[in-house]
Amino acid sequence: MSRGNVSTLPTVEAPKSRKAPLVPGEFLLTAEDFRQIANMLHTETGIHLTEAKVALVYSRLAKRLRALGLENFRDYCELVCGADGLDERQQMICALTTNVTKFFREPHHFEHLKTQLLPPLLEAAKRGTRLRIWSAACSDGQEPYSIALTVLSLMPNANDYDIKILATDIDTKMLAKGREGVYDANALSQVPAELRNRWFVKTEGNRMFGACEELRSLISFKELNLIAQWPLKGPFQAIFCRNVVIYFEEQTQAKIWSRFLPLLAPKGMLYIGHSERITGPAATNFGNAGITTYQKL
Repeated sequence: MSRGNVSTLPTVEAPKSRKAPLVPGEFLLTAEDFRQIANMLHTETGIHLTEAKVALVYSRLAKRLRALGLENFRDYCELVCGADGLDERQQMICALTTNVTKFFREPHHFEHLKTQLLPPLLEAAKRGTRLRIWSAACSDGQEPYSIALTVLSLMPNANDYDIKILATDIDTKMLAKGREGVYDANALSQVPAELRNRWFVKTEGNRMFGACEELRSLISFKELNLIAQWPLKGPFQAIFCRNVVIYFEEQTQAKIWSRFLPLLAPKGMLYIGHSERITGPAATNFGNAGITTYQKL
């Protein structure tokens, strides 16, 4: 994975003794251990951890310590900081990144996509124009599959045209789940029955649903770190980047919004999370087109 470098994480305020345990538990986690983990995560992903996240860090990484047979977080930090720690550093990032997602989350975005953005773009695709949509921070694929299902609801033969959805994430485990495209009935509860019945096949004794080939072939899953280099050309007619930049500091957020601009086609749409807002120089280049929906000016 290509990694980016950002400014050093602000110093975490530690208790009087940097060797005192921050939380009671099976493994000793000190303020110094937490600082090292927070700095590594910030440098690798741009995510800013405050000490309010100590319990989360402990609970998620304690599983890794058990799996590795380590006795404390100091030994874990030595491992992930060492020359042989690249693989475990990736495991740490996967454990600490948030992967909350669901099909058709924030449904107003998909209503806008279906009724406002896609109809003219699909007509243009019939005439040979390419259509590209990017799902940034796609987690296990439920967002890009929701986009693909929206496309197929309007154009069931979308695979006959130059239509593709790029789905990217830093978490390789989530990307593998997305490529597999298999979900349980609970995950598919927000998918309209007609779409589920047409584009998913029951598997594993009818307990799971797998995306059919026509649905999966619309999506390309790729590993990408939002604070590193983007090997993307665009242009994209729409970019979904929702509920991810809230984990970054304001300067990093503004930089990401600005980086989206040249990749968006004229009048392209940017869909962001309900708790997010476009900040920095990019803000003047977008017009409001709906609830947390912005159009490139």
